Amino acid sequence: MSTENYKFFQNNKCEYFPCHKTNDEENFNCLFCYCPLYMLKDECGGNYIKNHGIKDCSNCLVPHSSGSYERIMAKMKEVIKKGSDF
Repeated sequence: MSTENYKFFQNNKCEYFPCHKTNDEENFNCLFCYCPLYMLKDECGGNYIKNHGIKDCSNCLVPHSSGSYERIMAKMKEVIKKGSDF
C-alpha cells in the first residue's frame, strides 16, 4: 500500500496560519514552513520580489501549494550543493 501523507502537513492552529494570502486554506501546506529554496536566490523558481535589496517571498505560494513536495525535492540537490560549497 502506497501513501502520500508525508507530502502534506497543516497546522491551522498556528497563530500565523495561513502565513500567506490564499483562497484555498483547506489545501494550504505547512510542511515547508520556511522554504528550503530561499538560499537559491533568483534560481528558486518562486514568486518573489526584491524589497530594498532583500528577497521578499511574502507573495509566493510555491512551498504551500499542491505539488510543492515534488517541486522542492527536485531542487534539493542544488540546495545541498550550495550549502556544502566552501
